[in-house]
Amino acid sequence: MLVASMDEVEFGYNDVPCIQDASVEIQSGEFVAITGPNGAAKSTLLKLLLGLLDPWKGSIFLSSTNKEGKKLRVGYVSQQISAFNSGFPSTILEFVQSGRYASRSWFRKLDKEDEVQTEKALRQVGMWDLRKRKIGELSGGQKQRICIARALAQEPDMLVLDEPTTGMDQDSRFGFYELMHHQVKAHGRTVVMVTHGLNEVAPYLDRIIELERKEDGGWKCCTTTSCSGHFVPVG
Repeated sequence: MLVASMDEVEFGYNDVPCIQDASVEIQSGEFVAITGPNGAAKSTLLKLLLGLLDPWKGSIFLSSTNKEGKKLRVGYVSQQISAFNSGFPSTILEFVQSGRYASRSWFRKLDKEDEVQTEKALRQVGMWDLRKRKIGELSGGQKQRICIARALAQEPDMLVLDEPTTGMDQDSRFGFYELMHHQVKAHGRTVVMVTHGLNEVAPYLDRIIELERKEDGGWKCCTTTSCSGHFVPVG
């Protein structure tokens, strides 16, 4: 099942294109990595796929339903972990619990199933024992983990992760790759992840979308299946 796609998309900032003629397809139940050097519009590519940015040209598709015909649930983790400053009042547990409201009413009370899924998500990222700590007390890697836990607590059909292993040590990174591989194979979820650590994660992947510099200074997009386009550096 096609979950998301881009067809001949062009986009840029301040009238300068950073993506041109880009076509990408993401299928349900895949673990896909998007990789490339700094400036290769990887984060922009994710935001376009999610409909957070509108393309200048071309078309973008994001399925409204999952394989069962229910509303597609997307868990998105951006790079903005620095937004959690030292004064952030929430505990880890409260923050991850908030993910349970993503597709439900904010006015309902959390039930037993919410508690079960919250605990499961925190244990999966190794943060359950720290659940009562304030977010502002955490390291960058720990903040990254609880953002991932919040996304997992939503029980998403599709996880979209922008450099999720930033700040993690090697053991934590490999544990994370195993976790995402399990999410895909055991639960049928789709995982799309921007990463620089391609050599580490490659054995777990179904496909790679790699942005490489062209001879004329732009970017080209290479993958094992359908993807094309030019990624133009800005500045």
